[in-house]
Parts: sequence; C-alpha cells; structure tokens
Amino acid sequence: MIFIDTCILIEYAKGKIDIDFNENYFINSIVELEFKVGALNKRELLKINKILSQIKSVNIDQDILDLSVSLMDRYLLSHNMGVYDSIIAATCLIYDLKLWTLNKKDFRYIDELILI
Repeated sequence: MIFIDTCILIEYAKGKIDIDFNENYFINSIVELEFKVGALNKRELLKINKILSQIKSVNIDQDILDLSVSLMDRYLLSHNMGVYDSIIAATCLIYDLKLWTLNKKDFRYIDELILI
C-alpha cells in the first residue's frame, strides 16, 4: 500500500509518470489541496478532480495530527520540516503506507518512513 505525494500527481497530470490506479494507492486531504491549488482554470480543475476521484483517500484524524506535531518538534529546526510534509509523513506512519515521492530530501531523515 502506497501513499502518493503531490509531486507524483503533478508529474502524472503532465504525462511524465504512469500510475495504475487499480493498485492500492492512497492520498489525504493535504495532497488533494496541494494538487488543486495548481489549477489555472476550470478545465485543469476538472482534470485534477478526475484524477483524484480514482485514488482512495485516508482520513486525517487526531492521532495523525498528534504525530505530526511530534514530528515537527523533532525535525522543524534540524531539517526545516514543513507543516504539510509533517502531516503527510504522519499519515504514512499511522496507516503503515510507503511514500511515493520525488522529494525524498523532505522525508529521508524520518527513519520509520519507507520512501519509494
């Protein structure tokens, strides 16, 4: 089971990455929001929503937010961890998902997180 980072969806929308949506891929609301923010017009937003409709979404609950705060405490100053990255990482850790990202530098310091 794999969590898809926003950068992967952007590359997919550009036709640079192929994704078989029959696999067990997941996102959360953070990825949805980050992906939608890139829409320049209604046509692009429709395309983005069509892509998102093919992917299962996992809920961000209090356990994820608590772990996200803990990750920020550990990595904010040493690695400049961002809020969204902490929520994505916490989601992966809570749901035991591997993270598919092109931005490995943003997550590589989290030993428990498996990156692909």
